[in-house]
Amino acid sequence: MARPKKWRKVCYLPKQNRFGPLMEGKLPKDTINMTIDEYETIRLIDLEMFTQEDCAKQMKIARTTVQKIYNGARQKLADSLVNGKLLIIAGGEYEICDGMENFCICSRCHKHRCALASRDQSEN
Repeated sequence: MARPKKWRKVCYLPKQNRFGPLMEGKLPKDTINMTIDEYETIRLIDLEMFTQEDCAKQMKIARTTVQKIYNGARQKLADSLVNGKLLIIAGGEYEICDGMENFCICSRCHKHRCALASRDQSEN
């Protein structure tokens, strides 16, 4: 029996979920599908400058899993850019971070926790 996959913690959903060549009135025939968890690894490692280990802690998965997800996401980005394919970001096995868990080290959740802590202290 196959082992069930872990849900990956994600702090941000993409503001736009479709990227591709600008063509007048028509969409490219070929598309690349990137999952939300692949998007999150790109965001954390390349944009937020997390190590793979920090990314794994953030997403609550193994570092080797992060490495596999990240490599797949990079290959999809390259294929989309080089070959002019439409990139669609959707799906995957993830759950949105509520910002209240102690493991979370992203700026969004940290700010959210700090704001709640400040509010709680001012009420006392």
